[in-house]
Formats: sequence, C-alpha cells, structure tokens
Amino acid sequence: MHIFNITLQSVSALLAIGVLGFWIIKRHIIPDDILRFLAILAIDIALPCVVFSNIITRFSPSSSADWWQYPLWWLIFEAVALVLSLGAMVISEKTTRGEFALSLFFQNGIFFPLIVLGGIFGPSTPYIPILFIFIAFHPSLFFSTNHLFFRGIRRKQAEEASEAAPGSSMKLGKIINPVLLATLVSATIKLTGTETHLPTFLLSVFQILGGMSLPLLMLILGGSLYMDFQNKGPIHVMEMVKFVIVKNFLFPLVFITLLVLTRPAYPIALIMFLQSAVPPITGIPIQTARQGGNASITNQFILASFIFSIISVPLMFSLFTRYFPMP
Repeated sequence: MHIFNITLQSVSALLAIGVLGFWIIKRHIIPDDILRFLAILAIDIALPCVVFSNIITRFSPSSSADWWQYPLWWLIFEAVALVLSLGAMVISEKTTRGEFALSLFFQNGIFFPLIVLGGIFGPSTPYIPILFIFIAFHPSLFFSTNHLFFRGIRRKQAEEASEAAPGSSMKLGKIINPVLLATLVSATIKLTGTETHLPTFLLSVFQILGGMSLPLLMLILGGSLYMDFQNKGPIHVMEMVKFVIVKNFLFPLVFITLLVLTRPAYPIALIMFLQSAVPPITGIPIQTARQGGNASITNQFILASFIFSIISVPLMFSLFTRYFPMP
C-alpha cells in the first residue's frame, strides 16, 4: 500500500501540471501560438540539459559495469511492444488502426518514468541515468518510423507535403536529436573520466535549465488538449476504452509476465516495467496530423491514458513489486 500511495501521488502531481496548462490556455493567460515556442524550449533545450546533468552527476560506470546492455534491453522492449501494438490493431476501428497502433507503440518513455522514479526512490536515485541510457535512441526511433503506421492514410498528400519540405536536413536533425547527443556526450565524458574538468557553474546551468523540462511539457500537453477539443470533433468513447485496456493494463501485465520468466537485474526490470506502464508520448498528435491521420483521436487516446494512469500505474507498480521487491 505504501508503494501504491507514493506512485499515486507522483502521477497525480504530473497530471495536475497538465490540468494547469489546460486552464492557462482556456483563460487565455498566454496566447495559443506560444505553445510551439515552449515545445522547442522544452524538447530541444531543457530536456537535453536534464539528461546531460543527470548522467554527469549520477551515472557511475564502475558500479554499473553492464551499462552497455541497457540499449540492447531497449531493443528487446521495442520488439515486444511492436508485436503487441500490431496485434491490438484488430480490435480498433479500421479507419484509425494506424493511430491506435502508433499511440500504443510509442510510450512517454522519459517524463513519466522520471517523475515516478524520483517520487519513489528520491531525486538522487541512480536509476534515473540508467533510464536515460536505456531510452537514448527512443526519440530517434519515433521521428524516423512514425510515418510507417500511415502508409495507407492519404499517402499522396503526405508524400507531396514531404516533397515540398526543405530537404532532408530536418529529418536528419530529428534522428540525430539533442537528447541523443546529450546522452552520447555525457556518457562519453563519464566513461573517459573527464567530468572533473567541467566547470561547476556549467553543471549548475544544465541542472537549472533541465528543471524546466518536466513542468513545461506537461503545461504544453494540457494546453494542446484544450486547443484540440475546441474543434468539437466526435468523441470516440469505445475506442478510448479499448485503448486504455490495452495500453494501461494489458501492456504492463504482459511485460511483468515476461520479466518474471526472464528475471533480469532489478534496474533493467524496473525500467522496462515503467516503459510498459506509462501513457503515450505527447508528440503523437503532431506527427499524426503531418501524415494526414486523425490527430483528434490520438489526443483522445493520450488524454484517456493519462487520466487512467492515476490508478493503473500505482496498481501495476504494486503488482511489479510483488515479484521484484525494492532493494
């Protein structure tokens, strides 16, 4: 019950910031078009800072000799998640199966686990740099493959829009993104032992800027949801119910079963479980719209999954701790 309460409070705090963002945009306290600027600030500046500062200050190669295995476990996680996502398409509406599978496959792999780990183990937990190394290639995967879920949706329009875009440099910039670069640079510094040469004030700057990332992204999520629901499109209640059952409950149950059977080290089991239990990544509606898909229903999937995560994440975490007790 103690773990359930701590996890519940952590997830509730995260969602409360999202509600604040919803209210801010609804009351027009800030203009709607500023959300794009805030997204760039959060994703391209604040998030790489929090990754860099956490790996530099908390990652210990000597005590985590198997650090190189973390990306390999991530590949295993993605393979299982892909099978589950594609298999679950059969229960969704035919016209939005791409959106359904896309929202299942790409999880909110950084921010939700970040706040849960901090809430349960404290802000100085060594599991946070493990999370960043584990998830380092996730943004690159998202930006380079999300279009594959929409091969049958307005293909001609999407191809024309892509041809009209300014070259391929933007795509390369999304694949070799600031988060990946921050992870690789900071991990290299730690492995070579050169972190002692970094000025203290520089780390302080990274830590201060990184502290903005989580609240900014949740404010953006809340504001974006308000703007989307102003369109007054149809509410897909049954699709949301199906999505929550699969994403919030079936996914973590399957991964808990696999983890119990394979018995990896606790840090790996913990990170993989959290990846399976969290809601979708918040950038899905934007990418869906660019591919000519139904961005409205992906927003509904995200909203429903976020709301039910208040109960599902604590419940699933309590089940996880029965088989993997906290060290």
